[in-house]
Amino acid sequence: MRERRIPAMDDETAGASTDALPGRAFPARLERFDRVDSTQSIVAAWLRGGAPDPCVAVADEQTSGRGRQGRTWVAPPGTALMLSVGFRPAWLPPREAWRIPATVALVMCDAAEDAAGLRDGTLGLKWPNDLVVDGADGRLLKLAGVLGESTTLGGRLETAIVGIGVNVEWAARDFPAELAASMTSLLESSHGRPVDRDALLEAFLDRLEPRYEALRQGRFDSGGWDARQRTTGRRVVVEVGRERIEGTGEGVDSTTGALLVRRAGQVLAIDTGEVVRCRVAG
Repeated sequence: MRERRIPAMDDETAGASTDALPGRAFPARLERFDRVDSTQSIVAAWLRGGAPDPCVAVADEQTSGRGRQGRTWVAPPGTALMLSVGFRPAWLPPREAWRIPATVALVMCDAAEDAAGLRDGTLGLKWPNDLVVDGADGRLLKLAGVLGESTTLGGRLETAIVGIGVNVEWAARDFPAELAASMTSLLESSHGRPVDRDALLEAFLDRLEPRYEALRQGRFDSGGWDARQRTTGRRVVVEVGRERIEGTGEGVDSTTGALLVRRAGQVLAIDTGEVVRCRVAG
């Protein structure tokens, strides 16, 4: 997770908000919006305004959802769970900031499997920021994307915002033609079983609280993070700047968050901040 200046939000771009799940004590702030430019921008504005952490913004529709490297993330209204979580992790060393989006991704894997009635381990992670499902032909199908952004002040981690968009009730017949072969949804992964987005949000928040508290106490689920990696043991192609690295995934470094790739008898450690794109060959 790299330090990045987050643009200010134009308040006029946010639709009406409501308490997403009334009566919850966690998180400190939780609101749902009908239509926004980006939940990342909303949470960034909250944190700048002094909101306590964690704070969560949920949207039914995003007009300018963002992914890594300036890519967009959009979904038809009502088909996806789109949210951002804001933290004030001053207790976490900046070099370990990547553990926050990694923890959020693990939490969503557990929550989505439960909400959709999927077997444990059905969902995996494709380093550095995708939740995936194994397709029938062995191809990895993207279910969700994760975006981590952070700010530092005086060498300390000041804020961290993690955005995540999960395809929930998006039918395959409605997938964009250019993405249909590489994406999926919980509806499709569960063979048509309906998945309630509020139930998924509840399951996510219920699991986030203990995981975040464990991280505050210095405990990161490195075993779970490593076990869900779908790059391990597969041929990967990683674009790092203008360089193209091809090799076999050897796991991930639980200290630095780097992807380990074996090439020509050597194991290279590739930091997420350097990566333009990573794909699994074949």
